[in-house]
Amino acid sequence: MTSIRVRLGVLGLALLTGLTVPAGASAAGTAPSPTVEEQRLDRAAPQEILHRSGFGTVAPRLARALETARTYAQARRAVTREGTELWRRAVDRAQGRGPAGGDLSRDDDRPLYWARLGMTREVRTWTPRFGLTEEQRAALLKELERTSRGQTSVRYPHGTGLKRILLTGFDPFTLDRDVRISNPSGATALALDGTVVETANGPARIETAVFPVRWRDFTEGTVERALRPHLPEVDLFTTVSQGRVGRFDIERTNGAWRGGFGDNENVGRTETVPVSDPASQPQWTTTTLPHAAIVAADTGRFPVYDNTSVTEIPAGGTEPVVRPGGPTPGSTARAGGGGDYLSNEIAYRATLLRDRLGLHDRLPGGHVHTPVLQFGAGNTTGVTDPEFVRNRLDIIAQVRRILTVAAENS
Repeated sequence: MTSIRVRLGVLGLALLTGLTVPAGASAAGTAPSPTVEEQRLDRAAPQEILHRSGFGTVAPRLARALETARTYAQARRAVTREGTELWRRAVDRAQGRGPAGGDLSRDDDRPLYWARLGMTREVRTWTPRFGLTEEQRAALLKELERTSRGQTSVRYPHGTGLKRILLTGFDPFTLDRDVRISNPSGATALALDGTVVETANGPARIETAVFPVRWRDFTEGTVERALRPHLPEVDLFTTVSQGRVGRFDIERTNGAWRGGFGDNENVGRTETVPVSDPASQPQWTTTTLPHAAIVAADTGRFPVYDNTSVTEIPAGGTEPVVRPGGPTPGSTARAGGGGDYLSNEIAYRATLLRDRLGLHDRLPGGHVHTPVLQFGAGNTTGVTDPEFVRNRLDIIAQVRRILTVAAENS
């Protein structure tokens, strides 16, 4: 997931009772419209994906729960319950528990993505029987996002003898180019959540979460809120996203720059990555993953590279320059090894948080780019095919092996 050099009914009740509608409340008929991202739900491919996975019932169930809510507190409980259940259901499906719900392969991340959008559209367009302020609706949407992405479900067993690994993935993206797209990093998060891998140093428990492909969420600090409670307790973390065709990359350096490529809301941002305390913000952060050991290991059918290249404006210069060996002293970032899109940004934010928490020297962490997940030759309309599934399964298996090697060498 990277551009990689290519800019790749409320008012009536209030009157009847002699009360005024709270400031900012949504009166009947004034609920916000669906977002650009939510509007894609009505296309044929998303509907087929929901139908063939059994996830088409998710949004209607939330809608029924909201209709029975008589207070904001009841609505909040319904959103929390249904969002948490969606994540659990998606993980269970990916890991072979419970019914498949249809003939779509279990490794598919797209049912989670499209079902969540159905749920957010229901919350966004819902006109409740009570006064709902804009702030309350926004809080419901944030709660739904957090719970349905696994961000509130990260749990590690107590005690010693078990390493703790944290992995993050992403939603599908570039959906106006091809609405059928799946993101192997999101599929990996579902496949590995709560699993244990056996390493030469003992078992390691993996917990995962998924993030949106939206600049505004990152600006609002979603990465830091989700990761801050867990980085001090884990032994290793990696952010994962889709990168280049036919290869894995361990990104050595991350840059503090947004290159402007459009996100899932068709919004672009060209600016320095906005973080708290910008006065102390570095232009670059680095991986602390054992990159040499990962690259040297036989982890699967795709080659794995130690990517050291960045794009910078040298100290005293004005034009961007590609540096294959990494940034030079005093330079200004224009692209990390992982580009200038949200994959670079999550890596930058996660490793900056690691450093600001004083964990640089003891916590291995960084970014892994997976190969682009490709459909089989000649498939230009089908939502799946055998080669597509094989590619995704191979990527998931190779990420698992990369994590095992990283845990053994950390």
